[in-house]
Amino acid sequence: MNGAPLRRRPSAKPTEGELKLPKEIYLVKVGMNMTEGVVEEWYVADGASVNAGDMLYRLETEKVNLDVDAETSGVVKHLVEEGVTMNPGDVVGYIYAADEPVPDALPAGGAAAATVDAADAAAADAPTVAASAVGPSPADGRILSSPAARRLAGELNVDIAGLIGSGPGGRIVEADVQAAAAVQPKPSGPAPSSPMARRLARELGVDLAQVYGTGPGGRITKEDVEAAAKTPAPAFERGEDKTIPVRGMRKTIAKRMLESLQSSAQLTMDMDVNMDDAVKLRSQLIDEWQAEGVRPTYTDLVVRAVAKALQQHPRMNSQFNDAEIVLRGDIHVGMAVALEEGLIVPVVRHADQLGLKEIAQESSRLAEAARNGALTPDDLHDGTFTVSALGMFGVDAFTPIINAPQSGILGVNRIREAVQWVGERPVKTQVMRLSLTWDHRALDGAPAAQFLASVRDLLEAPYRLLV
Repeated sequence: MNGAPLRRRPSAKPTEGELKLPKEIYLVKVGMNMTEGVVEEWYVADGASVNAGDMLYRLETEKVNLDVDAETSGVVKHLVEEGVTMNPGDVVGYIYAADEPVPDALPAGGAAAATVDAADAAAADAPTVAASAVGPSPADGRILSSPAARRLAGELNVDIAGLIGSGPGGRIVEADVQAAAAVQPKPSGPAPSSPMARRLARELGVDLAQVYGTGPGGRITKEDVEAAAKTPAPAFERGEDKTIPVRGMRKTIAKRMLESLQSSAQLTMDMDVNMDDAVKLRSQLIDEWQAEGVRPTYTDLVVRAVAKALQQHPRMNSQFNDAEIVLRGDIHVGMAVALEEGLIVPVVRHADQLGLKEIAQESSRLAEAARNGALTPDDLHDGTFTVSALGMFGVDAFTPIINAPQSGILGVNRIREAVQWVGERPVKTQVMRLSLTWDHRALDGAPAAQFLASVRDLLEAPYRLLV
């Protein structure tokens, strides 16, 4: 994911005789709900120079990752190391101008921040960043290029200044860098790698020097690291313990799942659905929408059915507070997506107002963005109910955990062959089991079962999903 250039509030110009202060590097705030973050990787080494607009560090939050650009040129000094959890607005380093004295090291614990009004800056002006690239203005004298293109150019050793951009207004995009890397001689030394690949390599103990890159220009991808990790380890390494740091997405998942179970009264019920007609409908829609590149999944059918059922059963689309139950006015259905780093839940917003084709298009976009690390904070915000599918793994039933503060989550299992009796005659049929977990504080078992039955009825008469 690529981030907009880091912004800070203007500092008052120092008067003659005053100490000229370095520019603070903040841990930027991504969205209103961000509570902590980590400098996952410094792109500029401690004591190295940076130009305004260059990528400075990669931010890891509980939901999204993004690259942060340098606001000004100068020498970078790190205040915190990679992997340290900080609050939004905390100072993580400084950029010293060319005429400023640069200390060999900064005091630990943020003592250097005392020389600037860091506390005021963090509390009043913690920068908030939208997770979308913002192109620089040509009047700045900077090269028009996306942060993703600049990052890839650095990894592939491509001189971005010599490229002609194919993006809007001549902006250089990733495709331009990839095309240039494909025709230039391959540099000697370690192969380039993506930040996600490097992080995964650290977690899995994979030596990138021994990994063959299959990406553009020989770039090592996440998939290359995963493949290398599956290679049997040398005999002398077997039996040794491996430590994987619990941070970022995994830390957030662990915390929230435990809090969800401890703070709500969760129960689960299962119900079988005859999917014969739904299977036929999906097959017909795949053929009909093929020219448009739309391929609906069974989960898309379930999301559509859930959105319609939530209109009939608003108590399931609620949030339980200690003194009140809030019936949510909008229906935003979360769609759990499994990643190597953990589970993430992008949201199909206003799902009740979307047709089945629109849901299929949006869910495909969200799943692809999740796999590519390109989700925005808006893609993850304000879900009112969640659908989690494990059927592709051959699962018949499971107990999904509610994504607090929601009141329900629906598990989607595999479609299996079964036998249905029609009078005295056995008939082969296709059945899928739905697993509903609900918060008993918000609604009782009977209304929860009625909601689940409504979802079942819609899937068993799937033409109703098209109207």
